[in-house]
Amino acid sequence: MAKVAFLGLGVMGYPMAGHLVKAGHDVTVYNRTASKAEAWASEYGGAHAATPREAAAGCDFVMSCVGNDDDLRSVCLGEDGAFAGMVEGSIFVDHTTVSAKVTRELYEAGAAKGIAFVDAPISGGQAGAENGVLSVMCGGDQAAYDSAEPVIDAYARICRRIGESGAGQMTKMCNQIAIAGLVQGLSEALHFAEKAGLDGRAVVEVISQGAAGSWQMSNRYETMIDDKFNHGFAVDWMRKDLGICLDTADEVGASLPVTALVDQFYKDVQKLGGGRWDTSSLIKRLRAMG
Repeated sequence: MAKVAFLGLGVMGYPMAGHLVKAGHDVTVYNRTASKAEAWASEYGGAHAATPREAAAGCDFVMSCVGNDDDLRSVCLGEDGAFAGMVEGSIFVDHTTVSAKVTRELYEAGAAKGIAFVDAPISGGQAGAENGVLSVMCGGDQAAYDSAEPVIDAYARICRRIGESGAGQMTKMCNQIAIAGLVQGLSEALHFAEKAGLDGRAVVEVISQGAAGSWQMSNRYETMIDDKFNHGFAVDWMRKDLGICLDTADEVGASLPVTALVDQFYKDVQKLGGGRWDTSSLIKRLRAMG
């Protein structure tokens, strides 16, 4: 088994690091709020460190799951960053959803020190992390991916290398683009059913078995009908991700009209006070409109 550091113990990282321990790896964690790292170590029996550098020292693999581009840079670079503690031949695996730009920047910075960098954003939400069934989409060198994949497997249902550095992040953008349109469509369908006086649960029971069926429908329709939005990925984070999608679309010349529209709908949800609601809360906006 490998010696692994895990940086970032949010709703995703906390259980992911736990799965690494359960798989038999020697795990040291770091979290910006030290009490969370202490709680994790108490629960899972691993170690915790005061800085990314200390956590990464002597590790074969360093995994991260933090907030955004700047957070990722801060745990990788600088005197206390993970790269300063990693040895030549070790591998950094980033599970954060960030821009392909920062991914390639850190890939180059790592390469200069003999450190491999794999971008490996994830999909599956908090439940996927807790149950160890995440989808992991990767970019980076084939050899680094081949070494990292058995470790990632501790919390993955599927893990695939899509291409060179940045390809994992580009694939995660495809994921978020697809989700945005699906959730808006589901919200409109349920809102229409409500206004038409239909039993939403009966409607979904029928249409989910046909061409309209989706993961979002199967896993979110009941909480949407019940006006409960504390399950899964928050609107604030979705807007961060959609911003990355739209910026990158401008760079590559892609047209994303529906994504741009749904991003603004999520902005409306934030104005309703729903920044921490999960992404299925788009229906709240429709209800607020009458």
